[in-house]
Amino acid sequence: MVSQGSSPSLLEALSSDFLACKICLEQLRVPKTLPCLHTYCQDCLAQLAEGSHLRCPECRETVPVPPTGVAAFKTNFFVNGLLDLVKARAGGDLRAGKPACALCPLMGGASAGGPATARCLDCADDLCQACADGHRCTRQTHSHRVVDLVGYRAGWYDEEARERQAAQCPQHPGESLRFLCQPCSQLLCRECRLDPHLDHPCLPLAEAVRARRPGLEGLLAGVDSNLAELEATRLAEEEALACLREQAAKVGTQVEEAAEGVLRALLAQKQEVLGQLRAHVEAAEEAARERLGELESRAQVAREAAAFARRVLSLGREAEILSLEGAIAQRLQQLQRCPWTPEPAPCLLPRLELHPGLLDKNRQLLRLSFQEQQPQKDSGKDGARSQGGAATPPQSRDGAQTPKQDSAQPPQEDGAQTLKAERAETPQEDGAQTPKEGRAQTPQEDGGAQSPRGGRSNKKRKFKGRLKSVSREPSPAPGPNLEGSGLLPRPIFFCSFPTRMPGDKRSPRITGLCPFGSREILVADEQNRALKRFSLNGDYKGAVPVPEGCSPCSVATLQDAVAFSAGARLYLIRPNGEVQWRRALSLCQASHAVAAMPSGDRVAVSVSGHVEVYNMEGSLATRFIPGGKASRGLRALVFLTASPQGNFVGSDWQQSSLVVCDGLGQVIGEYRGPGLHGCQPGSVSVDKKGYIFLTLREVNKVVILDPKGSLLGDFLTAYHGLEKPRVTTMVDGRYLVVSLSNGTIHVFRVRPPDS
Repeated sequence: MVSQGSSPSLLEALSSDFLACKICLEQLRVPKTLPCLHTYCQDCLAQLAEGSHLRCPECRETVPVPPTGVAAFKTNFFVNGLLDLVKARAGGDLRAGKPACALCPLMGGASAGGPATARCLDCADDLCQACADGHRCTRQTHSHRVVDLVGYRAGWYDEEARERQAAQCPQHPGESLRFLCQPCSQLLCRECRLDPHLDHPCLPLAEAVRARRPGLEGLLAGVDSNLAELEATRLAEEEALACLREQAAKVGTQVEEAAEGVLRALLAQKQEVLGQLRAHVEAAEEAARERLGELESRAQVAREAAAFARRVLSLGREAEILSLEGAIAQRLQQLQRCPWTPEPAPCLLPRLELHPGLLDKNRQLLRLSFQEQQPQKDSGKDGARSQGGAATPPQSRDGAQTPKQDSAQPPQEDGAQTLKAERAETPQEDGAQTPKEGRAQTPQEDGGAQSPRGGRSNKKRKFKGRLKSVSREPSPAPGPNLEGSGLLPRPIFFCSFPTRMPGDKRSPRITGLCPFGSREILVADEQNRALKRFSLNGDYKGAVPVPEGCSPCSVATLQDAVAFSAGARLYLIRPNGEVQWRRALSLCQASHAVAAMPSGDRVAVSVSGHVEVYNMEGSLATRFIPGGKASRGLRALVFLTASPQGNFVGSDWQQSSLVVCDGLGQVIGEYRGPGLHGCQPGSVSVDKKGYIFLTLREVNKVVILDPKGSLLGDFLTAYHGLEKPRVTTMVDGRYLVVSLSNGTIHVFRVRPPDS
């Protein structure tokens, strides 16, 4: 009955909770099996029965209760046999003493029997050594298997005991079940067969099992096949759900990008139209001022002539009047013949013409289309490629979704397509200045160097130049080798907390951040003249005392010291506020960026376009200009940081670029491309792998660049809660801390691309 490879399953059944009732959580007592093949105690089932039905606690299937009660459910002889085996193994208390022999009391002895040292697997009795020796010598029991009791308790003979174990008849104690009644499908002992089943065909249990095993194995194979199909269906459902989520994330990103593109184009057109309106009004006002000046001049001449004539007529004598009568008459006649008003100037009143698509509330600029996912016929990469092609709409080179003619083209004919075309034509009109050129030339154009009547075209160019400097370009798409979310670090929001404390008299103005110890940050609050300590969770840890009257600007942490800039001075203090040294800096720069070297024993500070490095004693260790002497006077590093590799990364406001250089000033890389969106580069931070995180305050973004300064894409946007980010820092190489203009700090965990 028992196969050769069933030992592990038997051991598992004996050691696991297979013999425990799932209702009372105790060992099964009088186990009854439901039609769903779940086994419970008879008393537990009696409590669950509700009338003529009960529900299985595990599979929730409704089972009819037999008319005679739950006792009529099939008795699980398999579980009973395992329970008997477990009870036999656990019989007696080995710690209190060995169990007593079961045969000694039957031989007429007055004692309870000697200590048992063996067990007969056929009789299921514990035997002492003497009874065990005699048990092997009798004719009836010489074939019985007698084993060591200690080994039996240890489970060495479970399989053999299981083979010799006989199921007991519940109606005739002491009789084992030997036959199967075929018409009744009931197990019988010898006594049962002699009573009502005497005329029924019966088979020995072994023969009956051999006859019925193939049918059960066939049914089991069918269930296994169904289970395999269910598992394959489950995997397909999970894969389809994952594909749906991935595609939904892609479409969501495309929707956001498309909406942002439409909004940017609409805002660009708004600025352009407002600029045209202002230029038109200014030109009209200038022409009106010219006409009004001419009218005022004519009126002044006429008033002076009339006043002179009245004085002569009222105060002059006859001879004087007559002597001037000719000149006065000639002048007055000349004034009467001249036209009093110039030709009326044409008044061009502006009117706004809106595109019909903007007024149509039913016009959908964005529309979703759903298509059934194609089943995967090929495995491997080909199947994944075909699935991606079926689920992902085609894309153009710039990353935007290419609309299909039947679904997405109608809403774009009047809406987003027109805005995009007009926006693409805007920078090419009247000079096509770049944002930096437009911003740099604006002060000269406003300075009044042109003549007061200097043509309307110049004013129009001026306003268009301003519009171009305000417009925002979309972030450049990453290179082909960076496509996919797993190739770049990704932000995971960690926490957010305010930095204003009860003792602050003003709203915080965070101008510097740096790590301070393990999982702590040091915040430079220039407005409240304080260096505040916070944990990454936002717990306030106190403050580092600063000298009287100092307003810390940029801050960095060294070995058991804090360096910060305030005004035109660089300070190095202890955590208790003791000043180690101070150094005067150049006055030609409003603020000085401070950065700690990776070694922790030197501090770098930006001074007038060059970088000065001081050691712990306050001595100048080195000084260099990014790019060498050829860049003298051409740099203005407003923000500065040092990478773990020993390079310097700075935001150059004079060149409107981000520059990366080594410790000798040799430029490794410099970025000034469209990814800056026409903004001045802001605060910079570097993680442990050298990735650069650059803050763009005007567009509420933090972009990421590679260690050589090449733009990789956006890291944080307004979607992550950024609102005018000011300064950043990197803690432990994997936590990016961002401070906002309102004094709030956001902490993001940087998820590496290989995680």
